[in-house]
Parts: sequence; structure tokens; C-alpha cells
Amino acid sequence: MGDEDRDRWDRRFATVGPGLPGPPTALAGREDLVPEEDAAQRSSTRRPPGRALDLACGRGTVAVWLASRGLSTTAVDVSPEALRLTTALAAKRGAEVTTVLADLDDGLPVSGPFDVVVCQRFRDPTLYPALPRLLAPGGLLVVSVLSTVGDEGGSYRAGPGELRAAFGHLEVLVDEEGRGEAHLVARVP
Repeated sequence: MGDEDRDRWDRRFATVGPGLPGPPTALAGREDLVPEEDAAQRSSTRRPPGRALDLACGRGTVAVWLASRGLSTTAVDVSPEALRLTTALAAKRGAEVTTVLADLDDGLPVSGPFDVVVCQRFRDPTLYPALPRLLAPGGLLVVSVLSTVGDEGGSYRAGPGELRAAFGHLEVLVDEEGRGEAHLVARVP
């Protein structure tokens, strides 16, 4: 991405404020696909919390939402300002989120397995093959990108069927395109 882009994102995040925790766009109305689990439930089953990853996390609204559902959550972004907002929102909500400063153009800075991987508003088709490999068996992949479907074209927009072509080998639960966006939710069998 480079320093110029990183600086641009820092300037943008410096003006937007912290935001409110919420699910990724593709899970709106389908939040039950990421079950809530409290510490008492985990303790009774003697298993560690599930793991979640939010790639290109921005202000951390999705990462904090995932953490509030009981998942051990890692948030990755290129912008130090975005990660500052993520940390502040997590602290305000009593959630714990681990932040990782990284440029996804250089590849994925983490390894799995994760129970949930979210990549919202960041499109890099060269990363598509690596995303399912981050998931544990039964893990959930949530991807939302800008799309040419119902909107103008552009270098950062997915073409029709791009997400289905990339992730159709998974169990696809949601595949929607329109109004300039594409959303896919899939599970590893």
C-alpha cells in the first residue's frame, strides 16, 4: 500500500470518531451465525474461546462486536490511527481486541486457525486463496467488497460473481450482489 496510502487512511480515521460495535454488513440480520458464548459457558465446557480475525478492521467496530460475543479477536489494519480507534472502542466496551499493524498488500501477518474471518471493504483477489486456509473446520468466512453490480466500474470493485468464484468451494450461506456491493458468507465443511 505504501506510506502515502497509509497517511491518507490515518487522516481519514483521525476525523471519523470511534463508531459503534456492530456485525459486518453481510451478517446484518444473520448475527446468529456467530453464536454468543460467555465465560461461564466456556468454563463449563473447559475449552478456550473461539478465535476471530478482522482484516482491514478500520475503526474496529466489527472486531469489538466479535470480541463482545466471546471470541478472542485479532484486528489488522495498515493505519495506526484506525488501530488506536479500535483499542479505544474496545476499552470503552470492556472488550479485549489484539491489534496488528500490517499492510495486507504484503500478505497476511497472522496464521490460523480462526473460527471467524471477516474481511470487509478491502479487496485483494490475490489474498482470496489464503483466507479459507485461516479457518478452522466449521469456520465462518465473511467477505464484503465494493462491486460493479449495480454501480460503476473501478479498479477496487469486484466483478459479477467474483466472490462466488473465489469461495464457491466452501459451503456458501450468503451470496448477494447489488447496489455496488458484494457479500459472501461461507463455512468450511
